[in-house]
Amino acid sequence: MNLFSQMVSLGHQQVVFCQDEGVGLKSIIAIHDTTLGPALGGVRFWPYASEEEALIDVLRLSRGMTYKAAISGLNLGGGKAVIIGDPLQIKSEALLRRFGQFVEGLGGHYITAEDMGVSVKDMEFIRMETAYVTGLPEEMGGSGDPSPVTAYGVYLGMKAAWKKVTGTESLRAVKILIQGLGKVGMALAKLLHKEGASLYATDLSARQLEYAQKEYGLQPVSPDAWYNQPVDIFSPCARGGILNKDTIPHLRCAVIAGSANNQLADEVEDSLRLVDRGILYAPDFLINAGGLINVYTELEGYNRNRALARTEYIYEATLRVFTAAEQRGITPHEAAMRLAEERIRAISALRSRASISMFSLSSA
Repeated sequence: MNLFSQMVSLGHQQVVFCQDEGVGLKSIIAIHDTTLGPALGGVRFWPYASEEEALIDVLRLSRGMTYKAAISGLNLGGGKAVIIGDPLQIKSEALLRRFGQFVEGLGGHYITAEDMGVSVKDMEFIRMETAYVTGLPEEMGGSGDPSPVTAYGVYLGMKAAWKKVTGTESLRAVKILIQGLGKVGMALAKLLHKEGASLYATDLSARQLEYAQKEYGLQPVSPDAWYNQPVDIFSPCARGGILNKDTIPHLRCAVIAGSANNQLADEVEDSLRLVDRGILYAPDFLINAGGLINVYTELEGYNRNRALARTEYIYEATLRVFTAAEQRGITPHEAAMRLAEERIRAISALRSRASISMFSLSSA
């Protein structure tokens, strides 16, 4: 892989490789764009098959954070970090604190947060070495676990998509398949169960499936058969890349709306494949922005009600994206990206004009 050509093609500003053999740390921090503000994005702790896989993941995730912040109306840029390794095997206080030191060395250009493989408790260790941390426990003035707010945003985006397809936002008796019963997937199941949806789910953990079946009455689906299940809505809430040339032809749903990042293996081709199949796709970086909105609110002095109120913007924004896609003759994914890019350019131009005005005043 040519790193610099990848950075240019995706528009990244900076990629930082961090290692400390003494504590077992191998990490990559990617800063995509800071036009709107400092780059904020979680740190993912994952046993990647290779360093190249980790690099591709962090580049795609950080770019997605830029679009997520922009289309959500937040004054943040996009960034992400990955720590390579099995968190069950190598995670330690020393490793997390060393990672925090690298974050501190970036001087606030990157703010870290919780992500896959990292807990709220882990953020406490990172906070011991840097102030540039969000997702702290509530007793420390933080927002705690962002998963419920992320799930709430996905739920609202799903309702908007269903309204676009059927004319009603009610999900009562609607057949919904959740792929992945992690923190967000389980919180989403709770919301959908409360509304009366007919739930199906798949997960690699039999324990998670059993719990969700008992609590929310969902029907288990084999991890190998999710894309063949006839449902109304498919909700990917696990890892990315699952919507691709191999799986899309087999999908049996009307809407896709989930929390997983980078669901499309190929943003252009797979978006078009979904349109050709007549499946409405709610862009992931739009409807899963609740977690980012949650930690953004933390930067101002956290208030859960304010975070939830801001997250409700996702419903209107999702409908706006569908309207823009129709009017411009493009896919919903491309429409969401264009709207995000238009906001970035507009704010950049606004700040440039302000700088010119200040220079003119000072010169006078």
